[in-house]
Amino acid sequence: MEALLWSIALPGFSQLLHGKYIKGIIFILLEFIINIQSNFNEIILLSFNGNINQAIETANYQWLMFYPCLYFFGMWDAFKDAGGGKNRFSFLPFVFAAYFVTLGCIYSPKFKPFGILLGPVWLPMLSAIPGFIAGIIFRKLLLFFVRKTD
Repeated sequence: MEALLWSIALPGFSQLLHGKYIKGIIFILLEFIINIQSNFNEIILLSFNGNINQAIETANYQWLMFYPCLYFFGMWDAFKDAGGGKNRFSFLPFVFAAYFVTLGCIYSPKFKPFGILLGPVWLPMLSAIPGFIAGIIFRKLLLFFVRKTD
């Protein structure tokens, strides 16, 4: 649990915690590059202060779309390093969360659930929940069909 929480704080921290220094530094460098190029910290500040349209205008979506995959791969890697991920297809909730958050990012300038424009921070964050759920369901279906054919 500790490894996963450090990875949520910043991709690469968990890897450093486990003595995987090169991998940790690479994750941190990639996070900094994507963060700076996408203007992520600025759009977080704007979004938390309710300036959604300004956050959309400030976001560099070409870079921002890399963040979910880096973030969730970093979490998956931390989970594995901490001893998790031994069950078949246990990576799927992380992968689906990355996919859904990326889709949330793509549609964030225009998609308005219940008429509310959530923007490039809130919509992707909320997309992680159905992503994890979809990954869990898909994993269970795969396990069911794989067992049936074994």
